[in-house]
Amino acid sequence: MSSKERPTLGGTRIKTRKRNIAAPLDPAAFSDAVVQIYLDNAGDLELIAKSIESSDLNFSRYGDTFFEASFLNQQKTSVVFTGGRTQPGTTKPDEGDRHPYSIIECEPKREVILPSVIYIQKILRRRPFLIKNLENVMRRFLQSLELFEENERKKLAIFTALAFSQKLSGLPPETVLQPLLKDNLVAKGLVLSFMTDFFKEYLIDNSLDDLISILKRGKVEDNLLDFFPPTKRSNEAFSEHFSKEGLVALVEYNEKKIFEVKLKEMKAALTTQITEEADTAEVIETVKLRVRDAKLPDIEVVRVVWDVLMDAVQWSGKNQQQNANAALRQVKTWAELLNTFCTSGKLELELMYKVQMQCYEDAKLMKLFPEIVRSLYDQDVLAEDTILHWFRKGTNPKGRQTFVKALEPFVIWLEEAEEEE
Repeated sequence: MSSKERPTLGGTRIKTRKRNIAAPLDPAAFSDAVVQIYLDNAGDLELIAKSIESSDLNFSRYGDTFFEASFLNQQKTSVVFTGGRTQPGTTKPDEGDRHPYSIIECEPKREVILPSVIYIQKILRRRPFLIKNLENVMRRFLQSLELFEENERKKLAIFTALAFSQKLSGLPPETVLQPLLKDNLVAKGLVLSFMTDFFKEYLIDNSLDDLISILKRGKVEDNLLDFFPPTKRSNEAFSEHFSKEGLVALVEYNEKKIFEVKLKEMKAALTTQITEEADTAEVIETVKLRVRDAKLPDIEVVRVVWDVLMDAVQWSGKNQQQNANAALRQVKTWAELLNTFCTSGKLELELMYKVQMQCYEDAKLMKLFPEIVRSLYDQDVLAEDTILHWFRKGTNPKGRQTFVKALEPFVIWLEEAEEEE
């Protein structure tokens, strides 16, 4: 074998693998080229979009650079947002060409910023892969809010709101909103200020339900208080702040959510005690304590108590008599609990409606309505006047005709007993 020949295996010559040599990146030159397009077209976004479309600029390589790129922490460029390159770690101008038509340079008004959003939308429709670059840029900007002036942060908030309002090519809320939850930004109040501007701007054209949908997809809907500095993180502060900002609908939504959480917590605690057959007095005290702390309305308490009691029953799929016995036994066992919170004719009537709806929605309980009502009467939970009122003037139509007919013998008995007295 010649000393110049390479050894072979199985008679096949081993070839040296060639390395792919990537061309050096030059985001600065790319940035300057895009800036020149802005300048040549005097900021006319329609013409700029056409010029960019017909250009041979390598957006697949410099996508981040088009918005705001970071290259080895040595230089930053921000063509769309700041008009050119910026110094590392700041938003101050760096060397290189710049244009005065960026989002940061414009007025903090929706009618001024909206054209930029529509312009970006056009770019993304032609080059959908750039959405990832926009995500990267927005994430970096929002993580660096402290580097911007107050007026500039407001422009970013308006842009973000309009981007979601215009459904900017599927921009994912989680990518944009999650980076805001940095402790230092929250503590300085920058996040609360940003989100307040964002909420106000977004709700101009969209409903509260639309906003909540975005917050849910952004995985922040359950943690709205996390936008507040730790020293101001309370439901009272939430209501006070957003009420002053004119976002009453958001305040009402949050209060409703708090209410639902507390109601759910009470239901869970009550379910545990009922299942474990705790002492009635202990259960009553637990409910009273939670009602006082959460300021729950009496009517909701009655509904929850009944739901929990019936959910705890071991219903039979076929044996109707077994179901009847189980329901009546549950009513008798917890009559004192029901009596404690059914303290008026209005609350008693609400309980009857709950029984009506449960029997209407569950086929196996349909025939138990008169027996349950009779048991509640026998245990002094329902008064005669309440039952007669439901029978004569009840307003819930669900299964009413069937239940009225089923309850009629008992009502006749009540009326006859009343006449005898």
